[in-house]
Amino acid sequence: QVRLVESGGGLVQPGGSLRLSCAASRSLFSINAVGWYRQRPGKVRELVAAIDNDGRMNYAEFVKGRFTISRDNAKNTVYLEMNSLKPEDTANYLCNRPWDIYSDYVSGSWGQGTQVTVSV
Repeated sequence: QVRLVESGGGLVQPGGSLRLSCAASRSLFSINAVGWYRQRPGKVRELVAAIDNDGRMNYAEFVKGRFTISRDNAKNTVYLEMNSLKPEDTANYLCNRPWDIYSDYVSGSWGQGTQVTVSV
């Protein structure tokens, strides 16, 4: 079972940027797709962005133009570059393995995630 570990969260002011990392325990080529999700207090978990082995990407409407997902196959890591952050982006961000880049279903268990707080 592949393991994914999130890192890179922190406190940032509105309008600021952060880059999150999702490190896989084995080659990304053994994983069909990797997605970033977020869990806000009192809200359901939602897909933020996903990328597959062919480089196809899917973004939630609320992050289009602000967030970019990318992968470094040599480092077995998927990144989420977050720009123009808003207070409503405050959440625990997690990565997992969706069935495909549009799917709500995931193949892996959920880790602890990395907390992102956008505040003055």
